Amino acid sequence: MSHPPQTPEPQRKSGDPWHAVSYLVTGVGVYGLVGWLLDQWLGTSFLLPVGIVLGAALGVYLTWVRFRATNHD
Repeated sequence: MSHPPQTPEPQRKSGDPWHAVSYLVTGVGVYGLVGWLLDQWLGTSFLLPVGIVLGAALGVYLTWVRFRATNHD
């Protein structure tokens, strides 16, 4: 009795913590820079903190989406 060849089970990617760090740092850096540039251009002083908070929130969201996607098959 011959058994069909078994295909190896695909390995699940584990979440890399450096991806989480890079999403957070990049989000804060990019949106903070955009906020700073808009502050300089418009003569305001509130867009830098708004950009930093928005970038951090976006980084947390992207991290959550990535780690949730790797934990579900």
